[in-house]
Amino acid sequence: MNEARRTAAALEVRGLDVYYGHSHALQGVDLSLDAGVFSVVGRNGMGKTTLCKAIMGLVPVSGGSIRVRGEDITRRPPAHIARLGVGYVPQGRRLWRSLSVDEHLRLAGGMRSGAWTVERIYDTFPRLAERKDHGGGQLSGGEQQMLAISRALLTNPHLLIMDEPTEGLAPVIVAQVEEMLLQLGEDGDMAVLVIEQNIGVATAISRNVAIMVNGRINRIIDSVRLAADRELQQRLLGVGLHAELEPDIDAPAAGGDAKPAPQPARASGPIRIYISNPSPPTRWSQPVPIGRIEAAARTLSTQVARLDETARRKREPVTAQTSGAPVVLVVGTLDTKGTELRFIRDIIAESGLRTRLVDVSTGGKHATCDVSAQEIALNHGRGGSAVFGSDRGVAVTAMADAFSNWMRRQGNIAGVISAGGSGAASLVAPAMRTLPVGVPKLIISSVASGDVAPYVGPADITMMYSVTDVQGLNSISRAVLSNGANAMAGMVKARLDQREARERSSSAALPSLGITMFGVTTPAVQKIAADLRDDFECLVFHATGVGGRSMEKLVDSGQLAGVIDLTTTEICDLLMGGVFPATDDRFGAVIRTRVPYIGSVGALDMVNFGAPDTIPERYRGRKFHVHNPQVTLMRTTAEENERMGRWIGERLNQMDGPVRFFLPEGGVSALDARGQPFWDPEADTALLRALERTVRQTGNRQLIRVKQNINDPEFASTIVTAFRTLFGRAGARRRLAR
Repeated sequence: MNEARRTAAALEVRGLDVYYGHSHALQGVDLSLDAGVFSVVGRNGMGKTTLCKAIMGLVPVSGGSIRVRGEDITRRPPAHIARLGVGYVPQGRRLWRSLSVDEHLRLAGGMRSGAWTVERIYDTFPRLAERKDHGGGQLSGGEQQMLAISRALLTNPHLLIMDEPTEGLAPVIVAQVEEMLLQLGEDGDMAVLVIEQNIGVATAISRNVAIMVNGRINRIIDSVRLAADRELQQRLLGVGLHAELEPDIDAPAAGGDAKPAPQPARASGPIRIYISNPSPPTRWSQPVPIGRIEAAARTLSTQVARLDETARRKREPVTAQTSGAPVVLVVGTLDTKGTELRFIRDIIAESGLRTRLVDVSTGGKHATCDVSAQEIALNHGRGGSAVFGSDRGVAVTAMADAFSNWMRRQGNIAGVISAGGSGAASLVAPAMRTLPVGVPKLIISSVASGDVAPYVGPADITMMYSVTDVQGLNSISRAVLSNGANAMAGMVKARLDQREARERSSSAALPSLGITMFGVTTPAVQKIAADLRDDFECLVFHATGVGGRSMEKLVDSGQLAGVIDLTTTEICDLLMGGVFPATDDRFGAVIRTRVPYIGSVGALDMVNFGAPDTIPERYRGRKFHVHNPQVTLMRTTAEENERMGRWIGERLNQMDGPVRFFLPEGGVSALDARGQPFWDPEADTALLRALERTVRQTGNRQLIRVKQNINDPEFASTIVTAFRTLFGRAGARRRLAR
């Protein structure tokens, strides 16, 4: 090929007109394809197949021009066009029933030499190798389509035209064709023009999509936008629920190797069905007004639900065919980790658990799964357009938000597992953190051997180091991914068994109580827990920033019946820049849930820093205590205490549940006692006074001064008595409400 042809567009169509008698089928079509894969979509009867036939010289052209690599092929004979390097996969396959698979391929392979050989075809489509001696009439629909595509590839074309290549195929075959088209586009050896009714495939394989309406190219649209906007699809193409309800024409027989991909469950309730053409269209029909389409729409409910249930039961394991069966989510970026995630999914499914494969890719490509990235993206506050963009960092953050929102709307999640690198972990971890503690959460990642705090946070996320990168299946990755998948299956089954055992048990479990502790408040917490252990399950949380967040997560999850927040020291580090800070949402879970709350000012006399040389310059000259070589404590001042008192008091005012907040006049920690390094009555007085000035006390919200130090036994006894009283009153109110 000379240089001029090499740089020319693979296909250039200008002002193309085609008539069938008096019917104007193609009306001035303009289309250009430089390289890669380009999709054309449209409703039936819009002229898509006519466009293919016109390019191949199979129908007469009345006006306009067609150029391939700069050479005018308008009105050339089909054989000449084929010899110029234009391959064609016609709609309907067009095979010889009497010729075997191998004979079809050998016949096509002699036209042009190139990278595609019969051997490569058999490697690409192993099923054809297995059926090489079978006649065209003995093949299934999917096998026939594979053969039709292979026959065209063997001509080694510069331009490949494919008319409905996935029509009538089972989902597993569609996925294979889609992956092959993506590979063709990446290889760059040929340009591919695809006419496709499957919107998912069309948008996945092509950066831009042309929409044909009444014989014209109505518009060329970004594939990401089209994939994410179902309303736009309905308006332009008339696609919707009717397409999803069509049976798999090429579904494999029982016992076959291929398994149809499970379909996502559809929300219950009435479903609005829109018909794009209330009257049968002709090739010269004008677009139907939106108002007329809306007026002709109808509502379906129970009939559609029954059909969905039937399809779902055919796809799910027998053990999962119960209403509301718990489901394990296998989540990740299918555009790069599809093989690995499906490997995990299959292991979990083989254990008898129900699974859903969820795509959170940000590249905008469609992948065969149960919940697509486009569906997840629509859960972002600004819609799908906020997720798919050129800035990967922004896209990952937006997709993480969308996935978190989607996760909150799901029910019966039995567990979540993911595999990938830092990007995948960043995508799935925020959503995992929204789940209650106890729901198994596992991330297999190459970042799991480093600092995992940003991913785990206050949640019980398990991270497993992948050893090798999560990139392809090999002896190491198979072992690690298998361990992760089997661990997830084991955790889910054990938890379900435990839940069933609890439901069968006649004895009620003790209510759980959250208590915050630091080293300098340990004596108080130990006595409180010992006094309450016969009536409560006491869960102690180390107040190191993440500890308070973990406790409040359990409060939000409804897993704590009450809170004794004795040690609120994380507020010091939040406001003064220490290393164990709370977040601005400290106390937020108590505000939201109104659980019985006992609080105090434990360890508000200290800010935590690392080794002495890490202390910020602005704090040089302050009072410090070296707790250990890695932890240095700084005494808070009266001004800082007053600031903290106001901050805490404002949050207490937002609590509508039963609240008792205790103020120990004898010191707020073991170091803030008479004769100890942080003893400072003036600073403590500023703290207690600020709280009393800020908090609006009511019968339900009270501040209570106690003369002792926070670690004195009498103080702990006072806390225990107050909590028993508060919890008893709250329980009585709940019983009366019922």
